[in-house]
Amino acid sequence: MRTLSFAILALLPLPTFAAEIPEGSHLLLKMVNSITSRTAQDGDRVYLRTASPIAVDGEMIVPPESYVTGVVSHVKRSGKVSGRAELAIRLETLTFPSGKSLRFTPHVASVDAGEFGQKVEGGESTVKQAPSTGEDAKQIAILAGTGASVGGLADRSWKGAGIGAAAGTAVGFATALLTRGHEVELLAGSTLDVVFERPLTIE
Repeated sequence: MRTLSFAILALLPLPTFAAEIPEGSHLLLKMVNSITSRTAQDGDRVYLRTASPIAVDGEMIVPPESYVTGVVSHVKRSGKVSGRAELAIRLETLTFPSGKSLRFTPHVASVDAGEFGQKVEGGESTVKQAPSTGEDAKQIAILAGTGASVGGLADRSWKGAGIGAAAGTAVGFATALLTRGHEVELLAGSTLDVVFERPLTIE
């Protein structure tokens, strides 16, 4: 029913008078294509649709299912030793179902957290993946424990267990250093909340 209502709203004509989207207005967008910091490159196209309308004084000026395009403006893969994955999007055009197109540059305020807690940080609409420090420590602890068990069994002594734990910890550190952290992923169907930093006039 909600989808049908949005479809009906999208068919309504835009106002014939000049209208203005106020500064600070929020607009919910939905990803059409998927992008990830693992494979994205600067300049890659991003395609979205509006998932909610914008109404001013009772008049709908941006209908749902309008088209939005943008580009990847910055991308950084997660590092093996340090550094979290980053992905920035610059939005460029808003196209109404009628075909009318406008240039616009709202900034991304928030995104779906995904599986590992990615979020928008800093300027330039940059999405950063959550740090994996806790997971690295857990992996090191597991390998250290395994090493202690193997060492103790080898010579049935606490000394052997200590050597095994040290070896397991070393392996854990090496594994953590050689393994990349999680990447930023904006999958098709995920949502972004964007905010207008300045008024936008629609004529």
